[in-house]
Amino acid sequence: MRAITVREPGGPDVLEWTEVPDPVPGPGEVLIDVAASAVNRADLLQRQGLYPPPPGASDVIGLECSGTVAALGEGVTGWNVGDEVCALLAGGGYAEKVVVPAPQILPVPKGVDVVTAAALPEVACTVWSNVVMDGRLKLGETFLVHGGAGGIGTHAIQVAKALGATVAVTAGSDERLRKCVELGADITVNYKTQDFVAEVKQADVVLDNMGASYLGRNIDVLAQDGRLMIIGMQGGVKGELPIGKLLTKRASVMATGLRGRSIESKGAIVAQVREHLWPLVESGAVKPIVGEVVPMSNAAQAHRLLDEGDVFGKVLLKRER
Repeated sequence: MRAITVREPGGPDVLEWTEVPDPVPGPGEVLIDVAASAVNRADLLQRQGLYPPPPGASDVIGLECSGTVAALGEGVTGWNVGDEVCALLAGGGYAEKVVVPAPQILPVPKGVDVVTAAALPEVACTVWSNVVMDGRLKLGETFLVHGGAGGIGTHAIQVAKALGATVAVTAGSDERLRKCVELGADITVNYKTQDFVAEVKQADVVLDNMGASYLGRNIDVLAQDGRLMIIGMQGGVKGELPIGKLLTKRASVMATGLRGRSIESKGAIVAQVREHLWPLVESGAVKPIVGEVVPMSNAAQAHRLLDEGDVFGKVLLKRER
């Protein structure tokens, strides 16, 4: 098969469309004939040599995909060859074929085409596990998501709104904020000209992709019993935690990741997503937001688009037939 490989750590131009050995499904695994993958921030770090795959995972970049079941490993039940699926991966998505543990597979939601479905697994599992399972967002609470115009943000806005929350977002331009409002955002903050603490005042759950640079202000904006969910480090890796404020607010700070979890842990999240979130997608209450679709062989261009930060929603890599 053909896949995107990394010639050496570096910029987007180190990504090459080359021939690699075909993957073979082992016990409990499924082989997917890939229709599309999607680009995530973690992919950019892996390309630079800063985020190696976990032990046993494919060296090929790509944390999610969509496609068709091509073969079943020993012991796999519940799926058939020819099923249209999407999947959460530890790696391997930028390829014509990929092997994935069966618990990490989801059916393509009704009303969503198989290519667009590649935009869903990573954002759906990240948002549901952080905002609902761990963040415990409830009806009537206020939810703040940083980077509201990105893949995670555009999905989180819709999920929180569907759950009956008041939704606040940060983004870097008024045009991007306008699009966030169209998805359901109630409070918008241009982080270049406004202070989100002053604008939002209190949030019960904060979903943060910035890390260190926002840590103090994220604590400031938390309501009593608020929950700060950290999923990224775009603003740095070390910050000072104001313990006194946390105690006063009885607040929680939690940092999570998906890629390094066990198959069992990922499977539990995927099962929750299928049971609770997929009906929202199939009803149209939550829609996959795709900003750009790029041929998979031109993954370098897709990485440039994400680096530039102008895309609203997800960047997909579509396999050419």
